[in-house]
Amino acid sequence: MADRPTSSVRLGWHGGFKFVSSDAHNHTLTVDAPQDEGEAFDGMMPGDLLLTSLGSCSGIDVVNILRRQRQDVTGLEISVSGEQLPDAPWTWVAVRLEYTVRGRGLRESAVRRAIELSEEKYCSIGATIGGRAEISSSFIIIEE
Repeated sequence: MADRPTSSVRLGWHGGFKFVSSDAHNHTLTVDAPQDEGEAFDGMMPGDLLLTSLGSCSGIDVVNILRRQRQDVTGLEISVSGEQLPDAPWTWVAVRLEYTVRGRGLRESAVRRAIELSEEKYCSIGATIGGRAEISSSFIIIEE
């Protein structure tokens, strides 16, 4: 059997609903949620972190693919929004990614293909949550 990629993180509880996660490279991230509605909290909520993971996973793919296609990409912004069921466990049912790609002389077909490859082949986060949620996307290109 071929070796499979592995990852691991460690989380420490810091009171309330706050956790600090660290990876094998000593990067840290604070995850938190309000204990009561309207209460202040210090960190990203787990659901927002899921959307962030999807957007960044796809963004890494798109930039990498466009560079390999010798496209002069100079910027990428991704807005990610999602819908969850109203009752526990609040399963994600729909997620939408809106890409704004900046560059010089970018071919629309190259951008479309890079996004398709990410969504259909390369992004592990999308492949994982796509089994439960409908993922859709759109893009615009801004010439610089």
